[in-house]
Amino acid sequence: MPTAENPAYPVGLRLTGRRVVVLGGGQVAQRRLPALIKAGADVLLVSPSATPSVEAMADAGEITWTRRRYENGDLQNAWYALIATSDAAANTQASAEAERHRVWCVRSDDAEAATAWTPATGRSEGVTVAVLSSDIQDRDPRRTAAIRDAVVEGLRDGSLVAPHLRVRTPGVALVGGGPGDPDLITVRGRRLLAAADVVIADRLGPRDLLDELPPHVEVIDAAKIPYGRFMAQEAINNALIEHAKQGKAVVRLKGGDPYVFGRGMEEAQALAEAGIACTVVPGISSSISVPSAAGIPVTHRGVAHEFTVVSGHVAPDDERSLVDWASLAKLRGTLVILMGVDKIGKIAEALIAHGKAADTPLALIQEGTTAAQRRVDATLGTVADAVRTHEVKPPAVIVIGDVVKAGLAEPA
Repeated sequence: MPTAENPAYPVGLRLTGRRVVVLGGGQVAQRRLPALIKAGADVLLVSPSATPSVEAMADAGEITWTRRRYENGDLQNAWYALIATSDAAANTQASAEAERHRVWCVRSDDAEAATAWTPATGRSEGVTVAVLSSDIQDRDPRRTAAIRDAVVEGLRDGSLVAPHLRVRTPGVALVGGGPGDPDLITVRGRRLLAAADVVIADRLGPRDLLDELPPHVEVIDAAKIPYGRFMAQEAINNALIEHAKQGKAVVRLKGGDPYVFGRGMEEAQALAEAGIACTVVPGISSSISVPSAAGIPVTHRGVAHEFTVVSGHVAPDDERSLVDWASLAKLRGTLVILMGVDKIGKIAEALIAHGKAADTPLALIQEGTTAAQRRVDATLGTVADAVRTHEVKPPAVIVIGDVVKAGLAEPA
């Protein structure tokens, strides 16, 4: 039996193409099977029944399912076994067979009788973290899981690895930073940010993340303040190319998603023309996350079966407008408008003129997901006055439709 003096010996099993037998198709199997499948194991499930998720794996051909109880001989030629049935006698019998055939065996019901333990496992780019307790008398799964989570999170956000040891790849990453809350950036985006030499950041990117960067990281402000100072797109493209050609790891930190009104494709095209490697990291778009943070679902059963996202930076009567406002006015679903605060009066007039009811509910959510978030409710007919009265400023997401009434009150 493993003790503090004689702990379990950690090892990584290479199971590609090798027979693995799983006894029992319940919740334990449901949790463990995806990792075995990903490892390339030839999985045989022996169980008279299975959860719907496990059954779906069998239907998809990811595992072979024998629909019966365990029988002596099932573990023959196996390399690894997971025993997780609700029949204690069968578990004991299968464990004894595993011992006879020298098959490493995990038991979900009795760790002391097992010849192997399943560690608390997590993954970060290229690294697997597995945490085992050294003493069977101190096998608290919550403790090992907490340690695993702390290590994986440190690897993901770059805080665990010294700066000079961080994996950095020269080139450019177009990173969607999400709607504003720094916790809503993706894991991959945060990891690339932690490994960057240069960060070119938008005003709408999660600014708090910039404070976490090491002192050596060069931060370039690409803020595009409406109708004020701005860094021309060509200058941004040139800065990305210039720093990447110097062999630096460059992150272009953008608000929301790079390809949702973020001009990310323009930057990707410029990089491709310059022969610069480019990675695109999707982000959570404010078009869905900000309404959600304000208690508004963009779709809701019986209310809205579709939602449309529109840029409002060009007024409906502007010849540059590419939006078919007449068609939008006829839709029954939700309309989400980004970058439209200063044009919302004309937008509302156009929608009403094309048949949208003036009393259609509307909400403006300013600085969504941040500490400064606030929501102003109105209708199409009153929104122009509401913007002036409440001094709504960009950035703000505008939601039009009955989902505004169907939603919850704005979270405190």
